[in-house]
Amino acid sequence: MKRWSLAFAILVFLLGTTPVLTHAAGNTGTIVGKVVFTGKAPRNKLIRMGADPKCLELNRGKKVYQEVVVVNDNGTLKNVFVHIKEGLKGKFSPPKEPALIDQKGCIYHPRVTGVMIGQKLKVRNSDPTLHNVHAWSKAGNDFNVAQPVQGMENEFNLKAPEVMLQIKCDVHPWMIGYVGVLPHPFFAVTGDDGTFEIKNVPAGKYVLQAWHEKFGAKTVTVEVQPGKTVTVEFSYSGSESAALNPGFTMQELRIHGRDMTITPVYDSDER
Repeated sequence: MKRWSLAFAILVFLLGTTPVLTHAAGNTGTIVGKVVFTGKAPRNKLIRMGADPKCLELNRGKKVYQEVVVVNDNGTLKNVFVHIKEGLKGKFSPPKEPALIDQKGCIYHPRVTGVMIGQKLKVRNSDPTLHNVHAWSKAGNDFNVAQPVQGMENEFNLKAPEVMLQIKCDVHPWMIGYVGVLPHPFFAVTGDDGTFEIKNVPAGKYVLQAWHEKFGAKTVTVEVQPGKTVTVEFSYSGSESAALNPGFTMQELRIHGRDMTITPVYDSDER
């Protein structure tokens, strides 16, 4: 009986501690960095909301521009989705709280976000007008719902990895957003200072990818060491903007030997 108990205890220890050692706090590190922009930034287009008087009223007294390319005051780039693309092993538990996209002033807030498979994506209509939330997916994450009443919320389960899922409003063609759908929680979006931070990354070597809706994707290789922080810098330029401007609303390109999917917004998309 004692031998059986000892063998069982050893088995439980081996099975129970292996994943804990892989993802324990003492065996993880942090990835931080920024996305810089050089050269002349392309001009964002003025959004004309006259087709919906309510949208016009919500933005009375101010001009609203497409935030396709937002260069911060410190020369960094906003709305870049940064995530671990390759190298992760094991399964990760999704957050219980949903990721939120809010529709305010007939604009998506935030424009770029991320969600983990198993985590719900909540879309809220904070405007006193009809919105129609339409996800255009290449991986089966499509949805298409109308939200005619202010305060309405819908939650969606996204089942397949996708970088990026595009969301648009069929009622207001200028409304556009992007969601990175991943099987893990190691992603971030650059903000007003162009920086990002990804915490609690298991130690190891990874391919880290930065994605921007106009400039496409870039990758670097990083090595995360236990208890340490690795710093990464991505860079985009105005010359890349010119190369990636085909004049279409959606176009798959192969540029400089790498695949990119870009979905810029042009005058033809505005009303």
